[in-house]
This record gives sequence, C-alpha cells and structure tokens, in this order.
Amino acid sequence: MGAFPAHPETSSKTGRSLLDPFARAITYLRVSVTDRCDFRCVYCMSEDMAFLPKRDLLTLEELDRICSAFVDRGVRKLRITGGEPLVRRDIMTLFGSLSRHLDSGALDELTVTTNGSQLARHARDLAACGVKRVNVSIDTLDPDKFRAITRWGDLTKVLQGLDAAQNAGLKVKINTVALKGVNEDEIESLLAWAHGRGMDLTLIEVMPLGEIDGQRIDQFLPLSQVRARLAARYELEDLADRTGGPARYVRVKETGGRLGFITPLTHNFCESCNRVRLTCTGQLFMCLGQEDAADLRAPVRASESNELLDRAIVEAIARKPKGHDFIIDRRHARPALSRHMSVTGG
Repeated sequence: MGAFPAHPETSSKTGRSLLDPFARAITYLRVSVTDRCDFRCVYCMSEDMAFLPKRDLLTLEELDRICSAFVDRGVRKLRITGGEPLVRRDIMTLFGSLSRHLDSGALDELTVTTNGSQLARHARDLAACGVKRVNVSIDTLDPDKFRAITRWGDLTKVLQGLDAAQNAGLKVKINTVALKGVNEDEIESLLAWAHGRGMDLTLIEVMPLGEIDGQRIDQFLPLSQVRARLAARYELEDLADRTGGPARYVRVKETGGRLGFITPLTHNFCESCNRVRLTCTGQLFMCLGQEDAADLRAPVRASESNELLDRAIVEAIARKPKGHDFIIDRRHARPALSRHMSVTGG
C-alpha cells in the first residue's frame, strides 16, 4: 500500500478550527468514496440503479487532498463510506495515505462503514493502516431474509468478514435499520448475538432519501416503540457515551453491551452536530437532511495550491444549518430528498 505525497499546505497541523454559525466545531468528516455498492438494500436503493460515470468521481489523490485540508482545519475523525467503500478499486491506497495523520497525531480516528462483503479480504490491511473499529450493516441473521433485504447479499460472506475483522483486532459495531414487519421481531435476538460477540449494536430509523421501489412509510418503525418494548424486558441505563455520530447509547444490564439509537424522525439529533459529508464527486453537504452543498471538486482541480479549496471549505461551513426536517407519512409519498443515501455517504 503506497501513500500519496503530502500536499505542502496540508502536511502539518495549523490549529485553524472550523466553527459553524451556531458555534459548533466541525471535527468529523464522513467521506463517500463511491456511490456504487454490491448490494441493493430495499430501503436504500432501487434494484435498477444508475450510477455516476467514473469520470465524475474524485480520484483517490483528490480525496486524500480534501481530507487532509479538513484535518488541517481541525477535523479529528474521518469515516470512509459509500455506497460500499471497499469495492472501490485500490481503496486501501487511500487508507494507507490517510494513516499518516494518525501517525502525526493530527487525526484521532480513521474508521469505515461497510456492508461487510469485502471485509474478509481487507480486514488485516485496514488494521495495518491504523483503523481501530468498523461499522458493519446487518439487518437480519436469517439468510433468506438477508437476501430479500439486500437483494444481492450473501449473509455467510458477511459473517466471514466479521470473523476476519475481529481476528484482525478491529472493534466492530453492528448497524441495523429497523424495518416494520421485516426485522422488528428479530431485534432482541440481534441484540443478544451482537453483545455475545462483544459488538455494540445501533438501531437506525429508515431515512427518506432517494426514490426506492415502494414507500418508506410501509418500512418505518419508530425506535421510540422499540425502546419501550426493550425496556419492558431489559434494564436500560442511559449513557453519556458519544462516538462522534448521532447515536444515543444505553447499557443493557443483562448483556453488559451497548445499544445505540439513531432517530432522525422521532427525535431530531441536530443540536450537537459536529459533522459534514463529502460525496465521491466532491460535493460537501453540511447537513444530511438538506439539499445545500458546496462544490469542492472545482477548487481542487483549479489549482495545485489549497487556497481556493480552503476558502470553499470555510464558506461552506458558514452555511451549515441548525438542523434537518425529515418527515415520513402518507401525505409525503415522495422522499424528503431526491438523492440516495449511497450518493451522500452512509
């Protein structure tokens, strides 16, 4: 795994922090390296997806340069996402390059969110690049149901990836989208399974992003209901733990493990938002639930100097909104936003 040459203006920490209009420090960048995925999850994509032309994508070198500019501005955590990030060709070169910021102390954490399909191949290399933990999306432990939800996924392959990740010393967190009438009866068993393997579990409400086959109101399961049901069976202790994202955590006394809830619909989690999202085409979204974006690809390609890029980043953060307004009901049949989650980055 090679590394790209450090850009002269992003090779050292300057301490210039990014503050949004509400005095929130932006310390977390989520980076989508591809909109492509080897699954077609029913709540995320339509089965017949049209993906971006490869020429529109940032190169790995450009991704490194933008990430490094954010690190130079005080970002302490980078999460690599997609689509499925590990299907991008030569992606480990990017991890290898970004690891220099871990070595220098400028970056606290480099992580990845994945569907697990490629983990068996890459787990050891990820660990060698300084990745300490990964998020893996698993919505069911039933192989047939897993195939139905993902359309193309193989649960056995994903479970082999989990084994490889844990054997490589990576801490694993399971992300599960709660789907009404699909996996709501499995949440207790998923909880016992994850905690039994020493893995956190985070439950996520379905988000109204992008056109899919069907309506999300038919998929939407409020996590307030799920938590009430779990509280009747388990003793749940609220925790102050934060991992940089929107999850609110509890400790499950009976298992000793952590359980997270991400509730963009039943509880707006924006008040402490410290993150922005970069797409694989260089669009910076200051909020997952808003359409406003800043183009960072143009300044990167316009000059070898980072002056234009740096200015574009600062101007974008100055537009970060206070929060989002997701709605799911029968009166709002269309998605809140037209873009798919795979475009913005999961």
